[in-house]
Amino acid sequence: MKKTTQLKNLLNSDQLEFIMEAHNGVSAKIAEEAGFKGIWGSGLSLAAQFGVRDNNEASWTQVLEMLEFMSDATTVPILLDGDTGYGNFNNMQRLVQKLEQRGIAGVCIEDKLFPKTNSFIKGHSQPLADIDEFAGKIKAGKDAQKDSDFVIVARVEAFIAGWGLDEALKRAEIYHQAGADAILIHSALNVPDEILAFNKEWGDTCPVVIVPTKYYSTPTEVFSDEGFSLIIWANHLLRSSIASMQKTARKIHECKNLFATEDVVVSVKEVFRLQGAEELKEAEKRYLPKPVESTTAVILAASRGKELGRFTESKPKAMVDIAGKPLISHIVNAYNNIGIKDIIVVRGYKKETVNLHGIRYADQDDYENFGGLMSLKTALKTFKIDNKDIIISYGDVIFNHYVPKELTEKDEDLVIAVDTNWKLSSNGDSRADYVQASIPNSREAFYSKVMLRKITNKCSKDEIHGEWMGFLKISSKILPKVCEALDQLLEKPENKMAQIPVLINHLNQNQLPVRVIYTTGHWLDIDSIEDVVNAGNFYD
Repeated sequence: MKKTTQLKNLLNSDQLEFIMEAHNGVSAKIAEEAGFKGIWGSGLSLAAQFGVRDNNEASWTQVLEMLEFMSDATTVPILLDGDTGYGNFNNMQRLVQKLEQRGIAGVCIEDKLFPKTNSFIKGHSQPLADIDEFAGKIKAGKDAQKDSDFVIVARVEAFIAGWGLDEALKRAEIYHQAGADAILIHSALNVPDEILAFNKEWGDTCPVVIVPTKYYSTPTEVFSDEGFSLIIWANHLLRSSIASMQKTARKIHECKNLFATEDVVVSVKEVFRLQGAEELKEAEKRYLPKPVESTTAVILAASRGKELGRFTESKPKAMVDIAGKPLISHIVNAYNNIGIKDIIVVRGYKKETVNLHGIRYADQDDYENFGGLMSLKTALKTFKIDNKDIIISYGDVIFNHYVPKELTEKDEDLVIAVDTNWKLSSNGDSRADYVQASIPNSREAFYSKVMLRKITNKCSKDEIHGEWMGFLKISSKILPKVCEALDQLLEKPENKMAQIPVLINHLNQNQLPVRVIYTTGHWLDIDSIEDVVNAGNFYD
């Protein structure tokens, strides 16, 4: 049901209805969750939350902006306390148009002069608007509305200004004839005598709204029995929040700690709930790439790297100096640059020399007798990785940070990076891991999902589509299955020195397809002294 229709139904209900003041999005949501069928956009409260007086010091556009937040946060109708309409008939028309655009169900305007003053501040000295001018303002508002159920309530201030019952009835009748959907009769007395006298004379001419802020001790049954339509609880969420904030501020200032207050305020989790944080979290899952904060990098760096000779006598290859920093520092920085901060390094040879800060370490002490599969198992056994994807890479490969970033952005459970700028050794037998894929790098591959067929180091030139770059992304969804496969492979003695390609091929052959991401260059595998020299140029 439209919000305008909901409000109109409240006014014309056969029983007394109630709406609650709110002044921003969270208070509006609290009012709705408490069970109220409608919300009063109090002028006093809206001004107060801006920290200004209830004298039209907050502009009507500022009020409008806050109302939009309130409307977006709720499903029940909002009746705005529109003061005097923020000007003449022309301002009133524009106000109605803008309120309808923002889903506000109605507006209440009072017959005083602009800028208004709160009714409870020297009310008897406040002049009232000219009757005919105010009636014209109501007519203008009704003519401007596009939704026939939009509500305009005329607030009669005759009692506030001390003009008596006859003036109140005369004004109410003229406003009703001008098109007002309801009359709000206001009183500053501590007893309901004035509003009861008005209602007795007014009868059922049109719905009557009251605001029992001053005569709050009157039993609600009295208003119900007298046939009033709607009660507005006009400022109580604001006033209660001020009392609570004052108490909390004083207590924290006095104690200089949070011990006395933490148990009496709502949790941050409750704030998140009112803000709709869970809805955003679900939306992010649907519409955004998986954030890299949910990814752990596992760097396999247990081996010495004997091929580098004297460079690795006292430290592993991962700690060899490249452009003034250890090789592994460049790897960590590349991950950090895309937001991956959770990094596990598997170390082995001269492990005490691998000591960068902010990294978790898993130690593979028997590094000489085991290969990459055991290093990976060591990392997964040492640290429990829950609800996170992992990217596996080697501690002797430097790369541009866009390579792991592209892996994180793919939805597939298993993804590898493949360099199309590969070279084949003269005898066709190499330490390189060559990739055979479903489609070679081409325009067709750009628009298709390229899937792995096999990783091998023995094949003919015509069978090669690229070189595996040492990267494997495993999603959190299938990580348990990968762990099972890892255990199965390591049960076989022939796999104790096996590297990651053995695992990739095994998964691919057992109904866990592997996505291939093609790239060209921008990485370097450090396998020789010459590579160490070239690595310095990589960062120029």
